[in-house]
Amino acid sequence: MSLHTLRSFVEVYRSGSISDAARALGLTQPAVSQHIAALETQLGRPLFARRARGMAPSPLADDLAQQIGDGLDRAEAALATMKARSVSLSGAVHIAGPAELMAEHVSRHLPVLLDAGVQVRLQFGGRAALYQMLLSGQADLAFTASKPTDPQLAGTEVGTERLLAVAAPRLADRLARAPDLQEALRAAPHIAYDTDRPLVRGWCAANQIDLGAALPVLTAPDIRAVRACAEAGAGWSVIPDYLCAPSLSAGTLRALRAPVSTPQNTLYLVWVKSALRHPRVAFARQTLLEALQGT
Repeated sequence: MSLHTLRSFVEVYRSGSISDAARALGLTQPAVSQHIAALETQLGRPLFARRARGMAPSPLADDLAQQIGDGLDRAEAALATMKARSVSLSGAVHIAGPAELMAEHVSRHLPVLLDAGVQVRLQFGGRAALYQMLLSGQADLAFTASKPTDPQLAGTEVGTERLLAVAAPRLADRLARAPDLQEALRAAPHIAYDTDRPLVRGWCAANQIDLGAALPVLTAPDIRAVRACAEAGAGWSVIPDYLCAPSLSAGTLRALRAPVSTPQNTLYLVWVKSALRHPRVAFARQTLLEALQGT
């Protein structure tokens, strides 16, 4: 029973698709199908039920994946990491994440990859786009503010961000004097990343504040633009601490008092488990983890 056969099984199990597994492994669909058939022959029992919308795992497949999946990932990652130390790394690693996080935090850790001969291609997007980039092979690694749930993905915590409600000084003073903060926030204009307002919603939920039907007066898919508009007095917003710290120090923004608590997001470095078979991806992941977890 070869490692290639086991990897094909794990990929089909995680993706639920022969074609998706073949694409992830760089193999043809017949080759992956042959691997599954060979494994089923060795075990003497079917691993999957072939259906129009994919491969449904049998109880035997569930047990086998649980026993070997993570161990196979670790073994391949270890081999790739060792190989990366003994070969000349070349080619590009594609790293995705929110534009502002990549620019203001991650970017300073990238020169160590360049010094090792790895080229870096950065891509930006929101939560849904980032996971799609990983699963489609457009990105090798991604930074997210959510823990991955797809079985094809793995992730490690690399930090946290505190969410602060902020406003320009004049508006912040008015909100601070208001007898009812909820009503004051409803009446005042607010700015958000998008109309779904993930950061604003998170802060409000943690502080038991209901904005009702109020919509943001301005949205921008880059929190640095949200910060600039808040500094200009366009409205209040919720911004991660690392992005608004300079503005708070300069006095161009003021933090609003959180009546209950100041929420925080956990930041993750996420990857497709099978991608760690590639030495430069394994090297890039390990290097970034060491750099980020050491800060």
